[in-house]
Amino acid sequence: MFELVKTEGKARTGIIHTKSGPIETPFFMPVATKMQVKCLPTHLLKDMQNTAVISNAFILYLKPGDEHVKDMGGIKKYMNYHGINVTDSGGYQMYRETFLKKTTDEGVLFQSPFNGSKHFVTPEKDMKIQINLNSDIAMALDVMPNFHGVDREEIEEAVRKTTIWAKASKQEHDRLQAHLPKEKRQLLFGISQGGIHPDLREKSIRSLVDLDFDGFSVGGLGMGEPPEEQAKMVAIQRSVIPDHKPLYLMGIGNPLELLDSIAQGADMFDSMFPTQNARRGTLFTSEGKLRVMRKEFDKDPGPVDPNCDCHTCKNYTRSYIRFLISQKEPTGYTLATYHQLYYLTNLMKRAREAIKEGTFDQLHKEVTAVYRGK
Repeated sequence: MFELVKTEGKARTGIIHTKSGPIETPFFMPVATKMQVKCLPTHLLKDMQNTAVISNAFILYLKPGDEHVKDMGGIKKYMNYHGINVTDSGGYQMYRETFLKKTTDEGVLFQSPFNGSKHFVTPEKDMKIQINLNSDIAMALDVMPNFHGVDREEIEEAVRKTTIWAKASKQEHDRLQAHLPKEKRQLLFGISQGGIHPDLREKSIRSLVDLDFDGFSVGGLGMGEPPEEQAKMVAIQRSVIPDHKPLYLMGIGNPLELLDSIAQGADMFDSMFPTQNARRGTLFTSEGKLRVMRKEFDKDPGPVDPNCDCHTCKNYTRSYIRFLISQKEPTGYTLATYHQLYYLTNLMKRAREAIKEGTFDQLHKEVTAVYRGK
């Protein structure tokens, strides 16, 4: 399932083999919650050589319905996507205060944000939803406590329930696909919890390793914890899981954090913040973050990034993009989002090549120099 190609220190590049084909690691996934990256048509993702997106099974279960997506040929066909489709269980959304009603050892009761209807989702039901969506990689149902204002006891309880749900998810996922040859099956990743408590994080991931998931996700991070604590949790998880299993760090999309995490052995990432920030005018460049909405760029005739060859940078000025975003013009959001994801796609490509060539440490230092403290 995972083929390790080359390492440099803890940094790795490899290939995940899915039912839709192979994908090289490390890679970053834009968030396509409702089967669409906001303000960016699918063909533009193909144009920039993006290789994977992640959608939200919980949201799609509510609208348009997982059975509807199944009837339309599955998520890949329905959204006409060229790469690898990943689905999250929806745990993050379920645990927002406006959605969550209660959790038990059997599952989670939540309220729909669309019409107020209540739904009880068990690990077994969640696996059926993701099988219906027919993504290439699915996530086990987990309990995700907030980083802020949560005491250790609550995180311990999250670890306990996550382990129970992980076992139920794996058993049901295997049962639903028992009739399929291995190469035609959807992959399933387990998600660890534990906050930034080393002992709880290790306890969580060890319980998941025993279940032999296809890969392992680091959950509950990317929520404002200190970067050094985040790095420790990644290092702990990488030290526990086998080398032939990929490590997925959820919720990370800052260039420096991406390379910091690759240096600790992480293989794949996602975050909604890069595209969200792009729509607000904060863009990644070879020279660090560009806050294009500042007054100083009102009449700037230069491209977003003079060292970028994306469609946005080759054809439009900072001034123009600033104006479009200020007017809330959808085209401005599209141009900014395109550049943002092009930059991250290219950064991941550079990381893969650097690891193969033994120059990743040099790339890491280069990016650190322009992004540290920004």
